[in-house]
Amino acid sequence: MHGSDWMQIILFFVLLVALTPILGSYMARVYRGEKHLLSKPLGWLEKLSYRIGGVDASESMNWKRYTLALLLFNVLGIVVLFVLQLVQGHLPLNPQGLGAVSWDSAFNTAASFVTNTNWQGYTPETTMSYLSQMLGLVTQNFKSAATGMAVMVALSRGMNGRQIQALGNFWVDLVRTTVYILLPLSFVLAVFLGSQGVVQNFRAYDKVKTLEGGEQLIAQGPVASQEAIKELGTNGGGFFNANSAHPFENPTPLSNFFEMLGLLLLPSALVWTFGLLVGDKRHAIALWSAMFVLFALNLGMALYGEFSTNPVFHQAGMMEGKEQRFGVVNSVLFACGTTATSCGAVNAMHSSLSPLAGMAAMINILVGEVIFGGVGCGTYGMVVYVILTVFMAGLMVGRTPEYLGKKIDGKDVQLVVAAILLPNIAVKLGAGITCVLPSALASLGNAGPHGFSELLYAFASASNNNGSAFAGLNANTPLLNVSLAIAMLIGRFSVIIPVMAIAGHMASKKYTAPSVGTFQTNTGLFAALLVSVILIVSVLAFFPALCLGPLVEHFLMLAGRTF
Repeated sequence: MHGSDWMQIILFFVLLVALTPILGSYMARVYRGEKHLLSKPLGWLEKLSYRIGGVDASESMNWKRYTLALLLFNVLGIVVLFVLQLVQGHLPLNPQGLGAVSWDSAFNTAASFVTNTNWQGYTPETTMSYLSQMLGLVTQNFKSAATGMAVMVALSRGMNGRQIQALGNFWVDLVRTTVYILLPLSFVLAVFLGSQGVVQNFRAYDKVKTLEGGEQLIAQGPVASQEAIKELGTNGGGFFNANSAHPFENPTPLSNFFEMLGLLLLPSALVWTFGLLVGDKRHAIALWSAMFVLFALNLGMALYGEFSTNPVFHQAGMMEGKEQRFGVVNSVLFACGTTATSCGAVNAMHSSLSPLAGMAAMINILVGEVIFGGVGCGTYGMVVYVILTVFMAGLMVGRTPEYLGKKIDGKDVQLVVAAILLPNIAVKLGAGITCVLPSALASLGNAGPHGFSELLYAFASASNNNGSAFAGLNANTPLLNVSLAIAMLIGRFSVIIPVMAIAGHMASKKYTAPSVGTFQTNTGLFAALLVSVILIVSVLAFFPALCLGPLVEHFLMLAGRTF
């Protein structure tokens, strides 16, 4: 690594740290209903949204009504997006005359974009019309991101509430998130990306002659508007099959830098927002520190793997599968950022990473997308681990565990265990069953442990709503489309429902003032214990699977074998 590489990494994290409290404080004001920078310019849009939707903004919901509204909203989104893909051939804004998407791919895509996974088993530029991209996929990019953020806000109200039932109004949280946070940030980033050369048009694809005299189609489309929310909403679905490795999505090193920053910006700032909403900034700092430590550990392992000499090719820092205009460090930083934030966007092929770097990306996903995680879901996913950590600490010292002044009881722990185990079960069942099915094995691009990594990564990505692919796997088959879609739905809602139940249960409890024996959750000791619990749970759950995939591939590579 060169000095310029280290300077870029340092600058990246300096900007992230500087922007986190600024944006986090702004979002806290938005969710509290206080006056803020965009109250006057966009207040009319918020009120109009309530009027059109028939929403009473003063009405508050208990956790069951809030969750039911959320589920109905997402079910409707799946149905609409599914139907839109089936009839796109008869709709406008389709200059290439693309026909209907197959039912299994349409189902997979509908589940994928509604759950904020944005897994794409198809080639977007030859499958989706402009209308399907904008009205279907981009719309869900906003809605799925806003849903995750709304759950985080409801959880913070539950933690802060004292013997209450109300957790706020789902529709109000959804509208405020979209109007005051996602739309303005996406507009700014889209304009910037357009200035760097990201295309935004409705033209038919261009036909050009190659140097060999052949004919090639150059895809066009409204890309910048999708690219912005794809990064900011930790969605990840690309307009092109090459995703952010495509020069029309990510043309310059500067666009690449700000796309990477966009990946982490909202997930990082939402931790600060959570701290403000529950009234404990130091607790937010402890959570953020735990996330950063885990991120730094995996980034370090990935960089070590990429810059260690490959004994097969006798080279370090190999460029195979990476873009020349970004280089190795930018590819590794992007890979770690996108897998840590449940985004799924890529600017390099993860299958081409060294076994250790590929494993680092996989670990980011397998811990449950809590290393910053997706917008909203990373924070509430981390709170799940916090409750487990507090419970274990209480057992060790023989005291009733408390979190933010609320007693942790058996029901809370049961809900926490469900939220952690169900996505893990979906990963291992999905990968375990498909790796013995001939039809699934026929979709592999590689043999041996690398092939197993393709399947393990696919189900880890789906079940934890990441959406990135290891590459090499042809997932656009009925078996994989349906099984991965089911994994996505389990991974999303098997966490949201327990988290909302925890929020409702916590809101109804009495507040207990901290005492001398209270285990503080805003210290460095707590952050260290939290990191330890996350690593222990992850190792117990997935170490055997990692041994069969990237770990054994690493040692075989050292012995001179590749796959």
